[in-house]
Amino acid sequence: MITASNIHKSFDGLEVLKGIDLHIDKGEIVAIVGASGAGKTTLLQILGTLDRPSSGEVILNGEPVHRLSEKKLSAFRNKHIGFVFQFHHLLPEFTALENLCIPAFIGGTNRKQAETRANQLLEFLHLTDRVTHKPAELSGGEQQRIAVARALMNHPDIVLADEPSGNLDSVNARELHKLFFDLRKEFNQTFVIVTHNMEFAGMSDRKLTIADGKIIL
Repeated sequence: MITASNIHKSFDGLEVLKGIDLHIDKGEIVAIVGASGAGKTTLLQILGTLDRPSSGEVILNGEPVHRLSEKKLSAFRNKHIGFVFQFHHLLPEFTALENLCIPAFIGGTNRKQAETRANQLLEFLHLTDRVTHKPAELSGGEQQRIAVARALMNHPDIVLADEPSGNLDSVNARELHKLFFDLRKEFNQTFVIVTHNMEFAGMSDRKLTIADGKIIL
């Protein structure tokens, strides 16, 4: 599913990642932990094709993505990768349903198909009574669940999450973590999650710790 080989990344002469090697199988839930500044988010952005490594190779679903042009990379990202961030980044002027449909529209899906998929996800997440609600009318937990549903809209091979529960209280954080496992059970979904929540990291299939730009055992 995901293979990263000898990933290095530098910013203005400062080496942030110093030779990362990892492999993640389909259906795995993998947590990435480490101190602030260790390189967790940088690695996640490279795995998600939002940034390119200074050197090294990333292969997603058999595709060496670091070799793709920006146009092809953008299309690959929209089709194969979903993202969830600490802040939900829902568009305030759109309803929950409309927010979910945006990635599908970008990918060229027609409105009927997009809305059918969005309603299926909202039903799975027990949010059918929030279809017409805008973000300001939703609780923090509901907003983040909508963000997770949006990440799943295009049937991505992998979902990458950066501190997805970092802005939630403990109850909503636990519900969100449970949701990841429910989604894996239902869809065999793969998750790679950067987190400071050690309780959740301990629940994951694997915990990868980054220190000083390297994965340590």
